This record gives sequence, structure tokens and C-alpha cells, in this order.
Amino acid sequence: MRCPKCGCQDDKVIDSRASREGATIRRRRQCIACGYRYTTYEEIERAGLVVLKRDGRREEFSKEKLLSGLRKACQKRPISPKVIEDMVERIVNEITDQYEREVPAEVIGKLVMDGLRSLDQVAYVRFASVYRRFQEATDFVQEVKKLEGKV
Repeated sequence: MRCPKCGCQDDKVIDSRASREGATIRRRRQCIACGYRYTTYEEIERAGLVVLKRDGRREEFSKEKLLSGLRKACQKRPISPKVIEDMVERIVNEITDQYEREVPAEVIGKLVMDGLRSLDQVAYVRFASVYRRFQEATDFVQEVKKLEGKV
């Protein structure tokens, strides 16, 4: 690990702890050269999962892209970043448990929508508007009516 302050590659681990319900390891490190302390995270590297898109294209699965989409849907809503990150972890765990190489984009979208529906209705409709490609205001109204019917 390279020190972010001086660039030295010699460090020592001061503390290690499980983080995010055991999904990652948090390590506190100290640079041998300058004494600077910093934190690193270690997580399991998943085998190259590929997303099968609606149009037939294949794209490498990106946890960051999933996180970014959820953050956009939840923007300016009373939802903590930790809750969003936990939802991403649950979704990633579920798809990696069910699929080895390829996962249809619809599966990921459904998992996200199910999670958002129970978390925040506004975030759910925001995500649904992009995911389902709403074209008209009536598309929003229909989705809200569906949502009200499930409440």
C-alpha cells in the first residue's frame, strides 16, 4: 500500500476490523517513513459478472454504477448514505448468489425497484421513470397509482 501523504510503500497495520456486516475489512495503517495514518478497505473480488442489456449488449457489472443510480434516485431524500450502500450490498450479494457469469439487466432493475419501493416512494418513482423510460406525464401518474394500490 502506498502512503497517500509521502508515497512510501512501507507501512504497518495498526488495526483490522470487519466492516459492512463482514463484507469488507477495514484496516488502519501507519506509514513507516512519515508516520501518517490512513484507512484502507479490503473486499472480496467478484468474478467478472456481465450484465445482459435489453438490446442484447453485454456490459461488465459495475457496483459503482449501481450505487450511482441509487444515489441519484435518492437525491435530496431523507435517506442516509449507509442505507443506500447496504441496499447495494444486498443486491450485489443476491445477484452473485444466483448468477455466475451473466445477469439480465431486468433482474437488477427489479431488485432495485423492490428495494426502493419499501424504502422511499419518491426515490422509487424517480428510478422507475428512468428504468421504464417514461415518455409522458401519464406514465408517472400510472406508476403512482400502482404504488398507492400497494400501500
